[in-house]
Amino acid sequence: MTTATRLFHDVGQQAVAWLHTHRDGFRLEPDADPETGFLERFKPVGELALICKVLFREGVSGSRESAMARALIDHAWREVLDGGRMLVRAQRTEPASPVPFEVYLPFRELGYSQPELEQAVRLNHRLASWAALEVTPVRRLGLSRFEQRFGLEASLDPAQALRRTWLGRRPEPWTVEGHTGYAITHTVFHLTDWGERPEGLPGELAGYLGDWLPVWLDDWLDLGRWDLLGELLVVDACLPRPALDERIWEGFAAAQLPDGSMPAVGEAPTGDPQDVFDMLYHPTLVAAFASVLATSRSLDRLSG
Repeated sequence: MTTATRLFHDVGQQAVAWLHTHRDGFRLEPDADPETGFLERFKPVGELALICKVLFREGVSGSRESAMARALIDHAWREVLDGGRMLVRAQRTEPASPVPFEVYLPFRELGYSQPELEQAVRLNHRLASWAALEVTPVRRLGLSRFEQRFGLEASLDPAQALRRTWLGRRPEPWTVEGHTGYAITHTVFHLTDWGERPEGLPGELAGYLGDWLPVWLDDWLDLGRWDLLGELLVVDACLPRPALDERIWEGFAAAQLPDGSMPAVGEAPTGDPQDVFDMLYHPTLVAAFASVLATSRSLDRLSG
């Protein structure tokens, strides 16, 4: 393993260890008023499942890291989601919401099952309200891809959905800002099935990103925007010829805290432990995601 590959790998190893240690931070708020965000706490659980799926798929993690990831996903399914029953409750609470479906899909692809929820998803998918849901273009692209992966007809053809996104239009690259940056990264995630199919990224978009991604990486490294920088490093690993820039990765790794967590912006947050977890879990998941894809691509390059 080269020095660069070891650098990529170590970031993820430490991130997964922190997530495992703090797994109780992934929790729901069953008594929350639906009007004030009962479904909000489901998002971190779905993101955890997506990243664990990538980790298992790529197969470049050590046995200890893989065991911690398996314990994480089992904990999320059994303890947080109560074997999927909390997803059923969420769907009953907000029948037209796609959130339970989005959270469930990666668990389903990992072998977990909740037949009652699947029945509700198939029923709700037939409603005009499902397709009429007003969401951002990149969210619509993601829903279309998730529907296809579930075995449903896409509410909007993904090619058409792509054309409505910022990246699909390939605007002036200097107009990128934070919200746009996240839209770019998630467009790539959905097109490539979270890095599984790099060929899903159209050639013109791969070329556009190949030209401008290095500039954006430099910008967000200078700004200390670690969460977005991590997502852009994932985008790099999804390109046909990833740069795997060691200088950028060294800056990213240097931001990782001694306990393995990654701050979203700047330095470590302080305050109530649960609030701190809420600020750290996403950039730490992103660090694990970027790490496993960069490690996998680096090893592919060495073997090729």
